[in-house]
Amino acid sequence: MSEDKDTDPNEALADEWAAALGEQTETEGGEQASAATFDELQDESGVGAMNMESILDVPVTISMEIGRTKINIRNLLQLNQGSVVELDRLAGEPMDVLVNGTLIAQGEVVVVNEKFGLRLTDIISPSERVKRLS
Repeated sequence: MSEDKDTDPNEALADEWAAALGEQTETEGGEQASAATFDELQDESGVGAMNMESILDVPVTISMEIGRTKINIRNLLQLNQGSVVELDRLAGEPMDVLVNGTLIAQGEVVVVNEKFGLRLTDIISPSERVKRLS
């Protein structure tokens, strides 16, 4: 490759690649290969924000957790009606709200029209959620 002082090295390299690709326009079967063309990617919002409309209908599972415990299989098999399982939470502590297994909030149990509900008392910030993953 011979370069002049005025020639950009990147342009020269691009020319070499173009020449090499031009030599390989035929495939093994003797058919002509055509160059692929791609539309230019465009950011609709201008700032890289995600199009929220595309994810609004994605289903997620929300669960409320009042506590956890670990027991061995022997004790699990001995559980029957009336058995009491001790949890790792104290009475009055807030319940965890999980979305697809990730803690996003905490709240307290309420009863509305004879149905249980949860009043959110604390929302976990996105940065705190990331810290908890580590």
